[in-house]
Amino acid sequence: MQVRLLGTGTSQGVPIIGCRCPVCTSDDPRDHRLRTSALVIVDGVHILIDAGPDLRQQMLRCGNTRLDALLLTHEHKDHTGGIDDVRPINFLMKQTLNIYGQPRVMRAIQHDYAYAFAEHKYPGAPALAVNPVQPEPFTVKGITITPIRVRHMTLPIFGYRIRDFAYITDGSFISDTEKKKLLGLKILVINALRREEHYSHFNLAQALAIIQEVKPERAFLTHVSHHIGKYADESPLLPKNVDYGIDNEVIEIADD
Repeated sequence: MQVRLLGTGTSQGVPIIGCRCPVCTSDDPRDHRLRTSALVIVDGVHILIDAGPDLRQQMLRCGNTRLDALLLTHEHKDHTGGIDDVRPINFLMKQTLNIYGQPRVMRAIQHDYAYAFAEHKYPGAPALAVNPVQPEPFTVKGITITPIRVRHMTLPIFGYRIRDFAYITDGSFISDTEKKKLLGLKILVINALRREEHYSHFNLAQALAIIQEVKPERAFLTHVSHHIGKYADESPLLPKNVDYGIDNEVIEIADD
C-alpha cells in the first residue's frame, strides 16, 4: 500500500494570504502546505480522501491520472471544494467517480454540485455518483474501508481505516469505542492544528496523546497551521515515531 499526503495544511493553507510570520515567509518547501487530502493506492485501486480547493494542483504535482473512489470526511469546503477538478480524470478513465460519505455529506455534494446531478446536465460537468454509507465497513473494488466516527466540535464526521492505515482530520473528539478501530495500525495520520487548545480541532498535545494511546508504528500530523512553527525547528522535538506530514510525501506500507 502507498499513501501520498497531497496536502497537510489547514483550511487557509500555509502560507496564509497576507501573513508575514516566519512560517508563512519560509523558503523551506516543507513549510508550504496545501489543503488537507491524501491519495491511497492499494492493490492498484486509487482512493482519494477529501478533495479540497487545491486538488488540481495536487494531482498535477504528483502526476496521478486515476481515481477509483473519493472518500469524504465531511462537507466543509476545504475538503470538497475541488470536486469539479475530477473532470479530466472522468474523461481519461471514461468512468463516473463514486463518492462515499455520510448521508448528510452526500446531500451537501448533490446541492453544491447540482449541475453534475441534473436530469439534463451540461455535457462537460463532472461525472459523479454519491454513495451514502453508515459507520460500518464497506468495500470499494474489493478493498474494505472502515469508517471511524469522529467529532469536529459538534459535527459528526468520518475518519477512515484501510488495512493497517488510518486517516483522521478535523477531529476534536474520538470515543473509546472508535479508538479501538485504531489499534494495530502501521500508520496513523491525524490532525494537530497548533499547540494551544482549539474548539474544533485536536491540538498537538491531544494528537500526541491519542497516538500514545493507540500505539501505531508511525504517525504523521496533518491539518497543521502556521502556529506550529517551522518544520526544521519543530520536527526534531516530536517522539521518534511521529513526524509532521509534508506535502506530497509518500508513505509505503508493507503487506504482512
